[in-house]
Amino acid sequence: MTYEEAKKMLAKCGQEHVLAFWKQLDKKQRAALLAQIATLEPKSLAQCEATLRRGAEVPDSSKGKAPKVAVLKGKALKDAVDAGEKELRAGRVAALLVAGGQGSRLGYDGPKGCYAIGPATDAPLFYFHARKILARSLRYGKPIPFYIMTSEANDAATKKCFEDFNYFGLAKENVFFFTQGMWPGMTKDGKIILERPDRIFMSPDGHGGLLAALKRSGALADMKKRGIKSVFFFQVDNPLVEIADPAFIGYHVLQGSEYSLKLCAKRDPYEKVGIPMKFGDVHRMVEYTEMTKEQCERLDKSGKLYFLYGSPAIHVFDRAFLDKEASKAMPLHLAFKKIPTVAPDGKVVKPSEPNGYKFEKFIFDILPNAKKAAFLAFDQKDEFSPVKNAEGADSPATCRADMQAKWRRMLAAAGVAIDEKLVVEIDPAYALDTADILARGICLGAE
Repeated sequence: MTYEEAKKMLAKCGQEHVLAFWKQLDKKQRAALLAQIATLEPKSLAQCEATLRRGAEVPDSSKGKAPKVAVLKGKALKDAVDAGEKELRAGRVAALLVAGGQGSRLGYDGPKGCYAIGPATDAPLFYFHARKILARSLRYGKPIPFYIMTSEANDAATKKCFEDFNYFGLAKENVFFFTQGMWPGMTKDGKIILERPDRIFMSPDGHGGLLAALKRSGALADMKKRGIKSVFFFQVDNPLVEIADPAFIGYHVLQGSEYSLKLCAKRDPYEKVGIPMKFGDVHRMVEYTEMTKEQCERLDKSGKLYFLYGSPAIHVFDRAFLDKEASKAMPLHLAFKKIPTVAPDGKVVKPSEPNGYKFEKFIFDILPNAKKAAFLAFDQKDEFSPVKNAEGADSPATCRADMQAKWRRMLAAAGVAIDEKLVVEIDPAYALDTADILARGICLGAE
């Protein structure tokens, strides 16, 4: 993009101020700024401005009802597992990881997926995800292609981590990296914020941005070419997740669902998780901030919370559904934040109070568009222990403890007792579950 082209485009959008310091910039700075401007789309800028004019919308959730949530047992569980294993053996399942975040809240300077979480080995989060995918691929004889959404900030470092670990045993051709989109920050008046004279403030467009990124990168086309039908979605900070769980895949397929969600019981009435609700024939995710005190504390006839189940962002999507939704505009969500900005004299100002808006898309905003949605309950202790905070709840300490507790349960079910003082860690590719441990009994001295 040339200066004249940028000037003309910005003028049409009412954003001429982006070039206010052009004469002060050197050749390298000018090229970088033009490259940023070239990524801006007038249609997207207009959507941002319209969202600001409307303001943050808080949908009325008062008429929402709890959805039907399945708890698989007996024959229903067997049927779901059989159906899921059929899909895995046919090579119709892919894994999709959202991994655009940094480990700054953990005091770690790098991609969160590179954070060392292995209790004994300090293996990174990526290790446990990749090794689970490898284990399932080996078990069912077909590769599970692994699609990883990164961000501008961590794309190079994420790829280097995979290269340094030789892709954790996965075939390189079955790992597909793509970056999420970036949106400019804006003032309340809809003006793009410059964080430096030569740089627009940009922030990632949220996990909902993966739809456009999947299409833009060619990942969706790659899935179609491979014959993928079901896409297992998960987030990087949860090493307990059962990736491509056959029961979940099978339940999704048997239900003819376009968007399926795994849900777990809330730990308390006010836990900060999204709550799926049904409004007539449509399902929608309701943020915990949108719920009333009565809704949070409401009990059912058995004395349990009526809105018991929350979403930890473990989903299965129908690939054709993602194809369809990727061509649609998604709603934007506002976040009022402290954003560095440039004063008229060209000096950078770091505000002490929020001064601008970031824009994000949420993946669950496509839930109402699904012709059929399905919800499956799971036990939190087995599948959900995120690494979010440096200390306290949902920290590396609690996650490592939960990982070891799960491995101890697996070993105990196989008849193997482990001293509580010993640190336990199992490579998922060695033993994904108790059945694998029993199959490797000779290695445990069972001979």
